Amino acid sequence: MLDLKGYEWALAEGAWVTVQVALLSLLFAVILGMLGALAKLSPYRWARAIATIYTTVIRGIPDLVLMMLIFFGGQMLLNNSLYSINEWFNEYFTSSDPTHEWTAYLPDYIEISPFIAGVVTIGFIFGAYMAETFRGAILAVDKGELEAGKAYGMSSFKSFHRILLPQMIRHALPGFGNNWLVLLKTTALVSIIGLDDMVRKGSLAAGATQMPFTFYMTIAVVFLLFTTLSTSALKWVERRFSIHTR
Repeated sequence: MLDLKGYEWALAEGAWVTVQVALLSLLFAVILGMLGALAKLSPYRWARAIATIYTTVIRGIPDLVLMMLIFFGGQMLLNNSLYSINEWFNEYFTSSDPTHEWTAYLPDYIEISPFIAGVVTIGFIFGAYMAETFRGAILAVDKGELEAGKAYGMSSFKSFHRILLPQMIRHALPGFGNNWLVLLKTTALVSIIGLDDMVRKGSLAAGATQMPFTFYMTIAVVFLLFTTLSTSALKWVERRFSIHTR
């Protein structure tokens, strides 16, 4: 059995953080992906253009670069924007009252949490991939069934809920599962922005004990366990959604 020199609980805490980041990022990615898919299939040119730019840019930039860009660049942009808004308010009040003293109406500085930055970045990245997955799944649904639902007097929402959504999920599951597995492994990147996930905990433990192989092998095994459990769960869901197509 591996001797982790008392770092078992630290790795377990890091693993729990990794799971939280992965699940919240997935939720954000699914929401963005659905909006992106609907936008790409929209009759409005501006919506299609925005969705196309989003998916093209995100899929063309390395995940590590995006992580650093959003964490450091996003924080700088946010704080510069807050300062500019405060400046505008003070200039406005000073123009009517010369004795007005400079006041911070909004916080001068906001530090973005590495956890929030990690969730938003990973969700933003995989929202682009989910958008393409969902778009393909929607296009795979037979248009005749939607037209039949409309002929029966179904509302647009009811047609979406009763006809489009169940079939779209079935068509999207293989691509969704692949995106989830890649997303789960991508959570390792949050360690570079200071989040105490499993990879960072393991790195610190490896440095303190001079046992890098032991700790990185443990991290690899835990990730393999996560992906194996995910694959089994996804296969079960696929079987459930395939019952009515047999």
